[in-house]
Amino acid sequence: MQPRLDDYKAIVRADTLKELRLLAKRVEGWKLQNVNSTLKGGGVAEILSRLVPLLKELGVDASWKTIEGDAPFFEVTKAFHNALHGAQVEMTPQMLEIFRSTTRKNLETIDLQDSNTIIHDPQPIGLIELKNKVGGNWVWRCHVDVSTPQKFVWEFLKTYMLRYDAVAFSIPSYARRLPVRQWLLEPSIDPLSEKNMELDESVITSTLERFSIDPEKPVILQVSRFDSLKDPVGVIELYRLVRKKEECQLVLAGGTADDDPEGQKVLGEVKAAAADDPDIHVLLLSPDSHREINALQRAASVVVQKSIREGFGLTVTEAMWKQKPVVASAVGGIRRQIISGVTGFLIESKEGAAHRIRQILNDPDLARGVGRAAKEMVRTRYLITRHVKDYLLIMLALRYPERNVVDI
Repeated sequence: MQPRLDDYKAIVRADTLKELRLLAKRVEGWKLQNVNSTLKGGGVAEILSRLVPLLKELGVDASWKTIEGDAPFFEVTKAFHNALHGAQVEMTPQMLEIFRSTTRKNLETIDLQDSNTIIHDPQPIGLIELKNKVGGNWVWRCHVDVSTPQKFVWEFLKTYMLRYDAVAFSIPSYARRLPVRQWLLEPSIDPLSEKNMELDESVITSTLERFSIDPEKPVILQVSRFDSLKDPVGVIELYRLVRKKEECQLVLAGGTADDDPEGQKVLGEVKAAAADDPDIHVLLLSPDSHREINALQRAASVVVQKSIREGFGLTVTEAMWKQKPVVASAVGGIRRQIISGVTGFLIESKEGAAHRIRQILNDPDLARGVGRAAKEMVRTRYLITRHVKDYLLIMLALRYPERNVVDI
């Protein structure tokens, strides 16, 4: 069930909820609509599914809609995604026309109102064409790492960005030279969601049994979509380095998203790399396997996130909340979360990652100390209550663009 605000009293400071209710009085009844490309699969859908009901409880007329697209459209937007992350992707005129034509179809069918409108990521960015017709204030929320984007794709998408009232990025280093307002809007997790709530030990045990994972053998875990930018094949290579000196097993758990057509291809590569190793568990999970992911994270000895590029890395946040030592690539938003040696370990190579994992497996006190610090970092900065506050502040900032300070 969707929690109420009062359910967070045991987790956040009392003045946090008081502050949210105070802010909400200033925006009570205001409209806020979100648009992305999928209702399930991926961090954006997870965040919106938790955020919108809490905003409604606070009196905001909040809504969430998705665009429609076929396989060719999502292949193009996946190419956009990779290019924004810095990959050199060939974009043909035909690909751009697929994007434009699908955008035109959505412009005709989507029901948007005069409202505060937040458009998430490149897939629906073209809906800005409706701004003059619909009215309201529009924000483009970019969830990916755009610190070194491919120039052609960036310039193409920039023609849409410039028509927004503001753009929002996950970390400061993603900010770009744009003649529109730019805001920092970090992601969050919901500590009361099925993926993050406390679990009985019996649930963890039964989950391990279901997936034939040995509860007596240390577990190295990576949770992510089967996406080349998450480098799951590289995680297998890393596990084999650790395995040379330590008895352990690897779990690669994740799924695919409706708007990511590369998932099945990458999954095939992972299964080929795993070969017949009985201690490598490749788990293709459905988008609603939240309890299973929760149990796997709580059972893990070490959580890995070996991303090549990463917009933020909510799977890192989830593991930190569960007091797990995380060994992760020093990329993107992961660097905002992990203070190396304090709330986790940042790594630059497989060899460095293998060393840290062996260190954690052989030093339980180190693992516990890092885990405790990690949880407090998340409690302070990355819970959904902070995200709700950011949305309320965005609404005020859009209403009063000429003010640097809004009295409440």
